[in-house]
Amino acid sequence: MPLPTFSENSIKGRVAETIIQELFLAHGFNVFHYGMERSIPGIAQLTRKTSGPVNDRIRSMPDFVVQDPRNKRLHFVEVKYRSSGAFGIEDIKGDYPWPHAFFIVVSKEHIKCLTYKQLTAGKAISPTCNNLLIVRKDLDLDRKLIVQFGQLAKRFFTGV
Repeated sequence: MPLPTFSENSIKGRVAETIIQELFLAHGFNVFHYGMERSIPGIAQLTRKTSGPVNDRIRSMPDFVVQDPRNKRLHFVEVKYRSSGAFGIEDIKGDYPWPHAFFIVVSKEHIKCLTYKQLTAGKAISPTCNNLLIVRKDLDLDRKLIVQFGQLAKRFFTGV
């Protein structure tokens, strides 16, 4: 019996979040759950049945706040799973109030990243773009670890 579409997509999203959470933890970052699912348990069901500015703000909460152990800087991180490997500004619903967020897109082929500011400037993540997490200098993550976690993502998402 096939899973309902929402459940399957939700599970894939949580797996992608866990992979990225573990990637940051492997780098010694402090990782704090921030998204609505973890900060306000049970509210996800409620926000599907309501609308308005408070609803929009809650639904847009980034998944994590991560703290770099070297410089103690904090970063908002939003994780998306996309089987297509594509993500652009049009995928963000409504007014997004977190201008400094990093959007990390996990697919079975790549882990890619753009900031919200880059998305609003017209950049997008596609299967062929070079917006790989491995080339981001501002997060200063280890290339070998990113490759390992990318291989893990490939194993998890191949065939689903």
